[in-house]
Amino acid sequence: MSRFLNVLRSWLVMVSVIAAGNTLQSFRDHGFLSEKLYTASPGLVNGLQARTFGVWTLLSSVIRCLCAIDIRNRTPDNACDFQCTTEHCHVLSAVAPGVIITCFFLLSNSLYYITLFTFFLALVHFLSEVFIYHTAALTIGVMAPLMVASFSIMGMLIGLQYLEVEALSQNKKKN
Repeated sequence: MSRFLNVLRSWLVMVSVIAAGNTLQSFRDHGFLSEKLYTASPGLVNGLQARTFGVWTLLSSVIRCLCAIDIRNRTPDNACDFQCTTEHCHVLSAVAPGVIITCFFLLSNSLYYITLFTFFLALVHFLSEVFIYHTAALTIGVMAPLMVASFSIMGMLIGLQYLEVEALSQNKKKN
């Protein structure tokens, strides 16, 4: 495994642990959200909203931790309805270059994409709270998750390239 993927795995674990801590804070005291995140409209934050935020954060934490543990998330060939064999990939790459990679990864690395989606979801959530709903201000409490989500998206997109190179080199060794 490349050094970059190991760093990415460590990053995902760190972000996951921090998210688990935020989950505990959300369940323990909903004032945490009104003081740190939703500072523009603290009156809208209540216990139910804080617990919902906590569950969402916990789910993201678990997904990110699982991805860090098994970043390649290989599925067995017999678990897929459609097997991306060499024959399929040649046909697909003749139709549209680059589809071979997409075909392979959509079948064998779905946890990676789900994890990447959790960061996109967090980014969109906090940006919409600041710029659309005006319930949050650009304080350090909001800037931190925006930066973590942005850096994580960037890192995971770069990591995807490393995974593709590994997959292609393993595929060449098999043939």
